[in-house]
Amino acid sequence: MSEIEPGELLPSERMREQALEGEITQIHRGHQYADPGDTFAIDGTTFEVTEITERTLGDLTDEDARAEGLEDLETYRAMLEHAHDHFEWDDESDIVRHKFEKQ
Repeated sequence: MSEIEPGELLPSERMREQALEGEITQIHRGHQYADPGDTFAIDGTTFEVTEITERTLGDLTDEDARAEGLEDLETYRAMLEHAHDHFEWDDESDIVRHKFEKQ
């Protein structure tokens, strides 16, 4: 267990604010950025990474999108296409889910 910088897991200020509000409770990334038990703090609030799961883009659901602060999977897909140049959705692409909760 270690303490990580919040920006390692939640790369935008908007995401960090949504985590504080409880609107984001997980994030999928292309690589693993934390281990279960790692902690990070945002504005004095501590969060603990509770679960790391290897998945694919094809595994994602509307529920996953909502846990990442978005309306549904289609909105999530559009956000990825906007955020990453030359992004192409491939259901077989490997991703890592990082679940976390306030302590």
